[in-house]
Amino acid sequence: MTYYTILALLFGGLGLSALGFYFLRNLRHEERMQQIRALPFKEEHRTLLQQTPHYNNLCDRDKAKIERSIIEFSYTKEFIGVGIDVTDEMKVIIGFYACLLLLHVKTKSCYAALQTVIVYPSAVMVENLSSQGGIYTKEDFIITGQSADHTVVIVWDEAKHEAYQLRHHNVIVHEFAHEIDFMTGELDGVPPLERSKYHEWTRLLSKEFASLHKRLLHGPHLGKYELLGEYAATNEAEFFAVVSERFFESPHTLHEHFPEIYDALQSFYKIDALALVSRHKTNSGR
Repeated sequence: MTYYTILALLFGGLGLSALGFYFLRNLRHEERMQQIRALPFKEEHRTLLQQTPHYNNLCDRDKAKIERSIIEFSYTKEFIGVGIDVTDEMKVIIGFYACLLLLHVKTKSCYAALQTVIVYPSAVMVENLSSQGGIYTKEDFIITGQSADHTVVIVWDEAKHEAYQLRHHNVIVHEFAHEIDFMTGELDGVPPLERSKYHEWTRLLSKEFASLHKRLLHGPHLGKYELLGEYAATNEAEFFAVVSERFFESPHTLHEHFPEIYDALQSFYKIDALALVSRHKTNSGR
């Protein structure tokens, strides 16, 4: 047996071993997913969903679909509580709003890249170190949610307060809009769109983002842009996350003042948000 024959057999054996490992891992994953999909949705979890402003107005087919998505979401993501025990309510409510965004959006799975959901009991103080011209500045700021590195951070007292009533704001929707935005590989305010809609989306985003900036430069009175707020002017990614919040939380006001934005979001999410909250009134307080 020649030297090259031995090498060929060796590398061939390693290749077969790798292929076998890959096949076995996928088989085990599929078996686990089948077990998860077979799990029933608990009635006490459905009772929690019925207290939200959005679940009851879903059609029966969408209710069944989102319940299956919540089960898959809660069993395939690692939930970590920091200073708090993670409860079924947290998993169900966070899963509901996360999956609501993707209810009619075509994806391979529900947030495939997301690995971890970290839950804090209350607002978190974080430290940010920045440099400009060689001068380093350290700032402390408070966050109620964050999305980065395959991880979403949710502050539960804020999320729970917003989950059961319409308040313009919804930190779960906001952070998972960022996750959707990043599905394209960039956090730039452009979600995974059909190619034919890309140009119109970027045109509209740029126009309204620039208009908000112009309003901020000319004084404190934002007019209709008060609905979006200053934070939406941070960058295009935050603009998309904020308008996604308004689409689900205050669609009537968004439709009245920003019909183009509403229509673009309805086209992407493929949800009639006006009908989804038709029986509820929006409370603009936080």
